[in-house]
Amino acid sequence: MQVTTPLSNALTQYLDLTAEQMKLTAENMANVDTPGYKTKGFDFEQEFMRQMTASNGSGQAGVQAEQVDGLVSRPDGNNVSMDREGVQLAKAQLQFKLGVELLKNEYSTVMSAIHAEAK
Repeated sequence: MQVTTPLSNALTQYLDLTAEQMKLTAENMANVDTPGYKTKGFDFEQEFMRQMTASNGSGQAGVQAEQVDGLVSRPDGNNVSMDREGVQLAKAQLQFKLGVELLKNEYSTVMSAIHAEAK
């Protein structure tokens, strides 16, 4: 039996999107020395709202990553900034930890309600 709530569904999607942010950041970092590589990214808040609207919280609708504007390109055309990517990774890690804690709290609330019903 699977127990879900609208909040747990939204938090699951939040965690999935955060994981996608970490993957994209890792991809950017892995390509720091690739000539011509352009940094990819997405606005987390806008993407989360788009996905929640597109799927009504019932599954990931796919991330729409784009090239990041405003970064300085090196002579080889690569514009990956390890400083920027480090900040992005730290932000994504904090978001993931927050999502996990909120999801644990939601499931704790659900479990309390189930146990209250049993009494």
